[in-house]
Amino acid sequence: MSVLTPASEVILRHQDHFRSHNLLFAGDLQDNLATEIEAANVKVHTNQYHHWQSLIRQLGDNAQFGLKANSAFIAGCNTLIFYWPKSKQEARFQLRSLFSILPAGTDIFVVGENRSGVRSVDKLMEGIVTFHKIDTARRCSLFYGQLKNQVQFDQNNWWNSYQVGDVTVNTLPGVFSQDDLDIGSRLLLSTFDAPLSGNLLDLACGSGVLAAVLGKKNPELTLTLSDVNAAAITSSKATLKANKLEGKVIASNAYSAIEEKFDWIISNPPFHDGLKTNLAAADDMIRMAPNYLKPGGKLRIVANAFLPYPDLLDHTFGKHEVIAQTGKFKVYQATKN
Repeated sequence: MSVLTPASEVILRHQDHFRSHNLLFAGDLQDNLATEIEAANVKVHTNQYHHWQSLIRQLGDNAQFGLKANSAFIAGCNTLIFYWPKSKQEARFQLRSLFSILPAGTDIFVVGENRSGVRSVDKLMEGIVTFHKIDTARRCSLFYGQLKNQVQFDQNNWWNSYQVGDVTVNTLPGVFSQDDLDIGSRLLLSTFDAPLSGNLLDLACGSGVLAAVLGKKNPELTLTLSDVNAAAITSSKATLKANKLEGKVIASNAYSAIEEKFDWIISNPPFHDGLKTNLAAADDMIRMAPNYLKPGGKLRIVANAFLPYPDLLDHTFGKHEVIAQTGKFKVYQATKN
């Protein structure tokens, strides 16, 4: 058995219940329990590309990546095991999407860390599923309910939009800076005052705001945006379209799906995976950046000042510079020789 999260350990306490069920795992999966649990059949839908990459090795076509599951994929599933994400709005989006295609009578299990807000599931799903807490351990809670009826779900009702100057930013639940431009990204954008040209990669692009702002100011830029989150991919495409910008938007775990080299790599890199601090993605972005930069190409990122990126930048590039900072954030730049 691989290393499991506390939430999965709570699920395993009910292993006997699942042996004869056709399971659908969804939500914020952080481990490979779905590949190890004993059940009649197991399928997984995830909106996290890196989790999907890990799962398909054993599950093959029974693992699906995307913003929403489709009815053909979940056909035959009679039990949903849903891992609560860190955003209540994201949980509502994902659950209502699933409840629009799962048949009435489906058993629903929702598990999550107590600090994530999982205990609000009964209120959030009122009138759709009546949930009861059936277990609590490892600072997690497990809820059970049964889907009464399928619900209507229209993705168009879930969009949020805001302006950054003359740029329209479109976001879906679960995307970083869903409601407004965050302070770190604002600082990073403020460092670009000279005209830019060549091709630019926006890693961990989120809503696509960084690439959109720079692309609108610099029409000669060729834009590529990537993220692991399906909601971010969809949001970035919508942001580019709203601003009449051309660009490639791709699902990629750091550089896993990147094939070309760039004049610029920019990012406001994540340092959480779910609720937990995880620097692995940002470390990979920095460590592998020279392989995806042209000679003279630049990596420019913004990060919380306390994160240990200076040493990694120096080890990778030989040196770096701090080109802007506040009490909380620093903008780092490193150039490929």
